[in-house]
Amino acid sequence: MFSEMRRAAMTPVWIAQVATGTKSFERNAVIGSRRLNEWGLHASRVRLACRLAQARRRKLAGLVSEEDRKAFDRDGFVLRPNFLPDERFAALVAQVRAYRGPLREISEGDTIMRKIALDGRALAALPALAAVLQSREWRGLIRYAGSRDAEPVVWVQSILRHACAGPADPQTFLHADTFHPTVKAWLFLTDVAEDAGPFTYVPGSHRLTVQRLGWERRMSLSARHSPNAEDRQGSFRIDPAELASLGLPQPRVFAVPANTLIVADTFGFHARGPSDRPSLRVEVWAYGRRSPFMPWAALVPWTTSALGRRSIWSWNFGDALERAGLEKNRWRARAGVSAFDPPSG
Repeated sequence: MFSEMRRAAMTPVWIAQVATGTKSFERNAVIGSRRLNEWGLHASRVRLACRLAQARRRKLAGLVSEEDRKAFDRDGFVLRPNFLPDERFAALVAQVRAYRGPLREISEGDTIMRKIALDGRALAALPALAAVLQSREWRGLIRYAGSRDAEPVVWVQSILRHACAGPADPQTFLHADTFHPTVKAWLFLTDVAEDAGPFTYVPGSHRLTVQRLGWERRMSLSARHSPNAEDRQGSFRIDPAELASLGLPQPRVFAVPANTLIVADTFGFHARGPSDRPSLRVEVWAYGRRSPFMPWAALVPWTTSALGRRSIWSWNFGDALERAGLEKNRWRARAGVSAFDPPSG
């Protein structure tokens, strides 16, 4: 009886969430309904979201060069080696290396992810980074790829592979982040070797082809009860052997030197590459995911520092829940640690 009451109470919420970026098939019984998805619910959400993203990108096309626009529209990413002049990049790395402000760590399998939230205090201590985030090239590429004239969330991020006991890193499986176009960007502050967890991406997989839409529909039918937790949450995994049936090539591996920028649509299939040894990757990492069903590109007022404060508030709220004995906060606070330091144990 309790489950029936809960379902009756939640159904209006679940229905309303269909018009948002909610992606979980497990937590939303409407989005996860096999019957509704047989009738085309998920496929319709994907189709409409991609159509609106394309319309918003057309409005933002002037923010990027024709060369970058063609590369992104073809491949789903823009690759920019030597993004910053040497002196500016050296200053950026030196400031990040010296920074010892508060940060957080989380483990994903045997990988540790370390993040520095860029609130006003952090940006004041990292003026070279603040200048990058205000540069025309950075802002234009992020906005065009994300189809929003809006700031992304930005962190200084460290990926420490084989850094703790645990199963394989779940992010090494090819996946799409969600059902609609989104943007992520990586400005690498370290060299990335081919055997040390490079970013990988399937060129052209951001395009909504007939084959991709059919695959999305098939995945939606079983996602709610999938044995894979990420599929249940709407971040669909794909086996590389399936790519050819979608008319797609094998993933491209980005073994790149420091000072390389990659901006990608993570509706396309991507992953962290495998790492044969303990490794450290440090990057300026940006992430933008807005409501997919809004037709306008602007009117999103967040600033980088405000988004940084939001991250810190979220982590602090998790701490409060843990102190109250309600839920453990997976984001562990670390002090006196640099983005470039080895695992802190």
